[in-house]
Amino acid sequence: MTLLELLQDYSRSKALPMHMPGHKRNTALAPYLEVLGAELDITEIPDFSNLHDPVGTLAERMKDAAALWGSRRAWWLIGGSTAGLLAAIDAATTPGDKVLIARNCHKAVYNACMLCRLETAYIQPTCFPGQSFADCITPAQVEAAMTAHPDTRLVVVTSPTYEGIISNIPAISEIVHRYGAVLLVDEAHGAHLGLSDHFPASAVTQGADIVVQSLHKTLPSLTQTAMLHLCSDRISADELGFRLSVYQTSSPSYLLMASIDSCVQLLTGQRDELFAQWKQSLNQFHNALSLHHLSIPLKNIPNSDPSKLLVSSVGTNITGPALAERLRTQYSIETEMSTANTVLAMTGMGDTANDLLRLAKALNEIDSTLSGSLSITAGALPLPQAAMPIYQAAKSPIEFAAVSEAAGRISGDFLWAYPPGIPLVVPGEIISRELIAYIRDSASAGVDISGPKATPVGQLRVLKKG
Repeated sequence: MTLLELLQDYSRSKALPMHMPGHKRNTALAPYLEVLGAELDITEIPDFSNLHDPVGTLAERMKDAAALWGSRRAWWLIGGSTAGLLAAIDAATTPGDKVLIARNCHKAVYNACMLCRLETAYIQPTCFPGQSFADCITPAQVEAAMTAHPDTRLVVVTSPTYEGIISNIPAISEIVHRYGAVLLVDEAHGAHLGLSDHFPASAVTQGADIVVQSLHKTLPSLTQTAMLHLCSDRISADELGFRLSVYQTSSPSYLLMASIDSCVQLLTGQRDELFAQWKQSLNQFHNALSLHHLSIPLKNIPNSDPSKLLVSSVGTNITGPALAERLRTQYSIETEMSTANTVLAMTGMGDTANDLLRLAKALNEIDSTLSGSLSITAGALPLPQAAMPIYQAAKSPIEFAAVSEAAGRISGDFLWAYPPGIPLVVPGEIISRELIAYIRDSASAGVDISGPKATPVGQLRVLKKG
């Protein structure tokens, strides 16, 4: 039986719940409880095991997940990929270790380095040709970085990126392992990879040591559900399991766990049919598309994920945020992300052919109203100079400085556009004039640059002088 089936059986048993949660599965108490499935909402009771010490059904179902993706061991994550990244980085390092990070990694990676008191070095991806978003991390870049930082303990790469760019993980893993380091791949946007010939392979089977995936991003599972895969013996499974118990709640949701289990069972039984339908819908989208100004720059690019429909407005008279707004207000189409020059339409297994044809029709109609004048471009930023480690700056006294006067000051906070949540500057790095210009250009294009802490409008958090 799946976990969902077990929960349904238990709900029908009418056992008296003299334990958490407080709604007591009494859906008559309030209308929202029935809508939210409270009749299946339990705590850790006998016969249902515990996410942090799985036995019985939970243990067997996690083995099913490992078998599906081909990992040595898999853990369910109910705190999203964020929890997996925090736990993996903590398990793979000790305070003071050096971590080599692709600069386009998610903010969770930087938060882990801050919490674990790690030294950081970066690989700066180049821009995709003719665009302002990051290209892949190349083996040559990794080789050069490892040569410059041979004491690196852990390398973290995001593949695929938010836009869908996939790095050469087999070659990168060979280099990382040759230097005695561990490779963690943030595959949050690629849980569907490796499960069908219609899509590229997963890092799980390409030499990575740890891989983190978000099921909810592309597969039929509820928001906040994810997976952590251990793919080698370079990291202790016991240590990973312990760190996951630290970074995830001690009261895990059985509704979310049932979603993960049900998703894995669905894919195990019907993946060929479901992936074929998905790929066919994507093909119909591209066949229906007729663009003269907008473009799909990653179409037919070998190292890209075809599920990501990235629309570029470079060379047109519309910005990414303006294009997203037109799709929203005129066509009731809500996209995933917009940057100064792009709009990301994420597809998933739940999309139908009609859904994607509706998007194609909207893009065709908007495209017919555009001209070829140049839109505002927020170009790529150079790698900031670090004055101190993230963890040291994050604990240092701060003050506020006007954006126009912040050049040369040391940042006391992260700055990013969210999504995608990739830092432009991190605590301890020197704020450059290029960053200030980028903030202004982004604002002109309609992109909001912000940080995790409240800051007065027009000001930045900087470290106090002296």
